[in-house]
Amino acid sequence: MLSMGQALERCLSAVLPVLPERVALDRAFSRVLAQDIVSPIDVPPWNNSAMDGFALRAQDVLPEVSLQVLETIAAGSMPTQVVRPGTCSRIMTGAPMPQGADCVVMVERTRPGPSPETQVLIDEQPKVGQNIRPQGGDVGIGQAVLKAGGSMTPAAVAMVASLGIPSVLVAQAPRVAILGTGDEVIEPGFERTAGQIYSSNTLALMGMVRQAGGEPIHCGIAPDDPEGLARALDRCLRCDFVLSTGGVSVGDFDHVKDVVGTLNFWKVAVKPGKPLAFGAIKGVPFFGLPGNPVSCMVNFLQFVRPVIRRSMGDPKPFLPVIQAQLTHGLRKRTGRAHLSRVTLAPGEQGWLATPTATQSSGVLMSMVLADGLTLLPPDAGNQDAGDWISVQLIRADWGSASSPGYPWKDHAPLPDHGC
Repeated sequence: MLSMGQALERCLSAVLPVLPERVALDRAFSRVLAQDIVSPIDVPPWNNSAMDGFALRAQDVLPEVSLQVLETIAAGSMPTQVVRPGTCSRIMTGAPMPQGADCVVMVERTRPGPSPETQVLIDEQPKVGQNIRPQGGDVGIGQAVLKAGGSMTPAAVAMVASLGIPSVLVAQAPRVAILGTGDEVIEPGFERTAGQIYSSNTLALMGMVRQAGGEPIHCGIAPDDPEGLARALDRCLRCDFVLSTGGVSVGDFDHVKDVVGTLNFWKVAVKPGKPLAFGAIKGVPFFGLPGNPVSCMVNFLQFVRPVIRRSMGDPKPFLPVIQAQLTHGLRKRTGRAHLSRVTLAPGEQGWLATPTATQSSGVLMSMVLADGLTLLPPDAGNQDAGDWISVQLIRADWGSASSPGYPWKDHAPLPDHGC
């Protein structure tokens, strides 16, 4: 039985890079850049005002001496007047600075002059450059603003849009086939008969594949017989990866291992998620995930998600890890790594980790509640309240990391295939 690190190394060793494609910005979210983005312009393209106020010469400001207002410069329009001694221009946020002005005084620091429509009094002594956004202050022409391998977050997409670039070259979204198994499993919306359960794993996997940047393909539910399972798996082979859920343990109706044939491995020393099959079907990487909902989702996060992200060229394909203090003890036997579900809350000395009420691999509510998974080493025993442990953050908005963050060493350096 492999350790988590050994299993992860084998999975990543089988990764092949997907091809790049050019997509419009509104389709680029969560994708991985395939080339650097170099700015063709300065941002901002000219000196502009950071405030609604008055553009003027700092040296012209004297107590109770009014300045003549030349014009009003709105955002989207260009100045028509030069600011000379004793004059100023009313200016709006984002509007280009007029020639001659070297600062902006916000409107709240001014009063109407003797002729309110054409004169203004300044109530502060400004500094040269005050409230001016300089040309190229955000991005300069020729500057590499995003690097290949970076994730197209909403902020990254907005950055590219601000440069006037309408599309980007990104890694294709890997097509991931998702196949449920089991005669007892039916799709939501159908009436159950005795002994049947609704399929939840396939939908969970579709959501997690999409969060990872892949394109999930729902391939239905295969029956509990070798021939039917083989036909269903064959339909999945037009995709880049194949995921099945259920049928990988040692029961009489667990046929996945036999149908797939040669496997790289099918057990990992982790709880939950010990039964995990990994291999290839006619050259297509295959993951046989457990049928228990928690085990299925945990194994996806540990082994499938990094493979999807690495295939897209992401240099940070792993979930981030923090240190947190247990609020309650956890029982643990040695021999397997334990990934218990915990909620997180800030404490006086750092994060506090509270185990969910149950740690059964069949209780889906524990994953609904969880903010993270404990990373308890195989040789660790019971954990007490107050102990500091490593916690892997599993919510999608908590970023990524360049290493898996296991607090134990049981594997060689992870392979880097340049993809």
